[in-house]
Amino acid sequence: MRTRQAHLKRSKDLILQGKVLILTICAAGIGGTFQYGYNISIINAPTTYIQTFINETWLERTGAPLESSVILLVWSFIVSVYSLGGLTGALLAGPMAIKLGRKTSLLLNNTFVIIAAIVAGFSQMAKSFEMIMLSRFLTGINCGVSMNIQPMYLGESAPKKLRGAVTLTSASFTALGLVLGQVVGIRELLGGEESWPLLLASNVVPGLIQLMTLPWLPESPRYLLIDRGDKESCICALQKLRGNDDLSSELEEMLAEQAATKGQRAKRPWELFRNPAVRWQLISIIVLSSAMQLCGNDSMYFYASYVFQEAGIPYDKIQYVAIGTGCCELITAVTCNAIIERAGRRLLVLGGYSLMAIWAIVFMVALSQQSRISWMPYLSMACIFAYILSFGIGPGRSCSFLLPSILHGLCLHCSLRWFFPSRDKGEDLPGNLQGIQQAQFQSSNT
Repeated sequence: MRTRQAHLKRSKDLILQGKVLILTICAAGIGGTFQYGYNISIINAPTTYIQTFINETWLERTGAPLESSVILLVWSFIVSVYSLGGLTGALLAGPMAIKLGRKTSLLLNNTFVIIAAIVAGFSQMAKSFEMIMLSRFLTGINCGVSMNIQPMYLGESAPKKLRGAVTLTSASFTALGLVLGQVVGIRELLGGEESWPLLLASNVVPGLIQLMTLPWLPESPRYLLIDRGDKESCICALQKLRGNDDLSSELEEMLAEQAATKGQRAKRPWELFRNPAVRWQLISIIVLSSAMQLCGNDSMYFYASYVFQEAGIPYDKIQYVAIGTGCCELITAVTCNAIIERAGRRLLVLGGYSLMAIWAIVFMVALSQQSRISWMPYLSMACIFAYILSFGIGPGRSCSFLLPSILHGLCLHCSLRWFFPSRDKGEDLPGNLQGIQQAQFQSSNT
């Protein structure tokens, strides 16, 4: 009888422990890397309308319309300032995580997205495209901070045997945000001419959800013990996360780490290069991060709408087909967890890049022969989806797993991501051209 009661109690503890961990993952993710994917995709839908708004605003101010090249320049700055904000946020993330804590940093980080949503929401009313630039910069800061701190918070909160899988959920939330941003951005929802300011301001919703849920969950036990030296709070947080499990081994491990790091200050990047013990790990992080950003996955998003249009898909239906590209990333983000432990990180990275190289060659041939062979546009479409799937199951997800395990250099890895153009620059080519033409047409009529 006692054995049965003990078994039932153990089962209840495991269920409670699982619920707390799942809530922690969801609360951190919805206001964390979800925002990165969401804010990448929502800027695509209102491309034409924002370009027209830029031209009309300038026409009202000066009485003269802007040239198409200038409109494109302003629009490019609106898009790219997001990456500049992301780099700023990535550089702020380290000091914030140490001084404020992981959970508190994620909560305060929502201040940037709330201000950004207010600024973007009133930009059309204020007739100021500069407000959109400011909004995108603040949104970038929010995403730069969350992309660094969320994996750190989850990795330190998860049990050791689940740490890798829990950390990888950050990539899943990025893919989920990408898909939901594409869905919300369709014309029937918030992607219309009158509702685009609401679309840009809709990123406040995930931030508010995090503000309502994350305060009820524990802080990172590692931060509480090692950075703050608060052993009692650390044990309390571990009990909430682990239930009645034996915490002695995990606590001893953190105490050993605390003793090893006592009196040491954080290393600067150039100091890491001088240290032979971590030099090659640092080089590996830089090479893998740079390769992931320069591999051409984002260019596939750039050409996607053009290829779909050449395949005969009506222009007003392309937005629905484009959602499939985001779904590809979401599928790979979910399935990668199931195979990465069996296949191994190295095999998936090398295999992914090899498949991407093959699809890139086929895609190049298909694009060059589109006007001559009738079925080539369909082959181009297939290459886009195959390329994105190869990236997602290979370097896109495996590097997210591999880099933190090489070195505790996650902040450096996420900082490097913002040095290279992200897929928020991957606006559809027909959308850009049509936006400029429409802006010119309206100005000439005025």
